[in-house]
Amino acid sequence: MTVTPGSHAIGFVGLGIMGKSMARHLMAAGFTVNAYTRTKAKIEDLLSEGAQWKESPAAVAAESDVVITMVGYPHDVEEVYFGKDGDGGILSTAKPGTVLVDMTTSSPSLAQRIAEAAEAKGLKALDAPVSGGDVGAKNGTLAIMVGGDQGAFDHVLPLFEAMGKSIALLGPAGAGQHTKMVNQTVIAGTIMGVAEALVYAKKAGLDSKKVLEVIGGGAAGGFQLNVLGARMVDGDFDPGFFVHHFIKDLGIAESEAESLGLDARALKLAKSQFERLAQEPNGKELGTQGIFTLYDK
Repeated sequence: MTVTPGSHAIGFVGLGIMGKSMARHLMAAGFTVNAYTRTKAKIEDLLSEGAQWKESPAAVAAESDVVITMVGYPHDVEEVYFGKDGDGGILSTAKPGTVLVDMTTSSPSLAQRIAEAAEAKGLKALDAPVSGGDVGAKNGTLAIMVGGDQGAFDHVLPLFEAMGKSIALLGPAGAGQHTKMVNQTVIAGTIMGVAEALVYAKKAGLDSKKVLEVIGGGAAGGFQLNVLGARMVDGDFDPGFFVHHFIKDLGIAESEAESLGLDARALKLAKSQFERLAQEPNGKELGTQGIFTLYDK
């Protein structure tokens, strides 16, 4: 049996740049959304559209059949699931049979820990990080990589289909997060190459927009070039995905690579470059395309 509008309430914890758009797609599909985020004022528009405000992650879980979380860091994930300073988290109030879906990019080991704790309470947990940035979230075209139980995956698949286009169950708990680390490793090297290449075009006196048009239709084409490269050329460094979140992801990926015995040299170089960018004024609050500014000097 899959979730259906009118029969199942969906909880959503964490409604930032991406989470808000994702929740909107669920509402557009007819689902009731119980919402919590740290700053209520930031989602007044979503509440005016019909989302139901709850006072805590635990309150969201108590009134929802599926709970989706989309927060910032692994320590935030741990807090919303297990609670903090005596306040219960999602695991303390979720009803037996509830499916918990963490869509934050977090550590595989934490995903496994949540799944084990959920199972002990008669719940199911999936780790389902996403890729596609703010554009994918707004357009409902995210790539969603999932780890966990097949039955739980099948149950919530209509929710994933409302938010994304490329959706797959990759294995047991933690497999979604491992897959996201693969994704971030690819992006890390690619976006550095895009930034370096576009500064090359600029210094060579080329029309960067025309360069993008022609090479974007060839083997070099892709999201990092066609979308974020265009933002670089336009001088648009507003965040679709924050630099400080990307550094967090690269740190997780580096740690996991080391545990697997992999010398991830491109990943390490990218992490060092983004850490340099984060030291610049407002650098950590830029979008990842802000890496262009390190080269354009």
